[in-house]
Amino acid sequence: LMLSWPPATTMEASPWAICWKPMATARRPEPQSWLSAQAGVSTGMPAAMEAWRRVENALGREAVSWPGCLNWELEGAALAAEHDKMKTLGYPVEIVEKPAFMEMEPALVDAPEAALFYPSEGAVDGPAMARAMLASAEARVMSGVRVAAIEEAAGRVTGVTLSVGRIPADAVVVAAGMGAQALLAPLGVPLPMMRRPGLLLRTRPVAPVIGHILASPRQELRQDAAGRILAPTAASHQCDDTETVVERPDALADQALARLRRMLPGIALDWEEVVLAERPVPGDGRPVMGPVKAAGGPEGLYLAVMHSGATLAALAGELAAQEIVAGDDAALLAPYRVERFARGGDLAPDGGRPGRAGIPV
Repeated sequence: LMLSWPPATTMEASPWAICWKPMATARRPEPQSWLSAQAGVSTGMPAAMEAWRRVENALGREAVSWPGCLNWELEGAALAAEHDKMKTLGYPVEIVEKPAFMEMEPALVDAPEAALFYPSEGAVDGPAMARAMLASAEARVMSGVRVAAIEEAAGRVTGVTLSVGRIPADAVVVAAGMGAQALLAPLGVPLPMMRRPGLLLRTRPVAPVIGHILASPRQELRQDAAGRILAPTAASHQCDDTETVVERPDALADQALARLRRMLPGIALDWEEVVLAERPVPGDGRPVMGPVKAAGGPEGLYLAVMHSGATLAALAGELAAQEIVAGDDAALLAPYRVERFARGGDLAPDGGRPGRAGIPV
């Protein structure tokens, strides 16, 4: 495994803005979303979430926290309609009225009249999880070694050129986020990417005050195991289609902290760190996975780029292994092949903004 910078992003360089809230949320799943109840899942739990459960079983320890998510971005008839839609899809969801909400989150002020509660949703520490899985696999990791190019000969991948030498290979997987486009371009494989910078702040540790992942019209937030509250600086993170950050990160962090203090007035909050990173969103807002041969690339080269990578990581890994190791095409990946761009596939309908089915982060 090569973790390079640039063009690929290391786990240490930007673990937050691309997966600050890598929960398996599917508040607005559409048929094309992997997070819909599908793929032979018998429990009604989305396939991506069940995959994380399998990771926990394989590692023999709890890998994901599963506090559930309280969401009150909608209200009234819209909230009721969302509840009914999720129920129809077989997704676990409940309507929580204000008294029950206040019991679940007593530290919050301005409790909503009603909220949607998704009891099966959780959050994962992406970098820590990646390290645990690499250790379990006894993988060899090279960090800080730049991947300059992917080598090919006679229509087949032959290795990778590094900043210090080369590595021969008959199979290469590109999971380089925003760096994937530059690696694929010399091979003639089109991969349009959106600019979606995101900032995440984390506070100094405080005593446990939040029991769930929270998604409100004012702010999204959760508290990690160390007591730090994590929150994007964008008030409506899921709908944020900003292409360029023009304000200073510390000013944006101050604004987000002010919102957090209004939500949690009894807690002495101060932000400790704010991190800026590029969220890897393909041009039509949907994941891109699979061999690149049908898009004009060399045989033996496999691509995996998506948002939210943290939410989909466990499932994406399983499906990639099925296709690369076993040689079996994964039917679930059919809509997400890179050749859709070679055929002139449409970008996001508004010219670049992904739909909510792409999910968080």
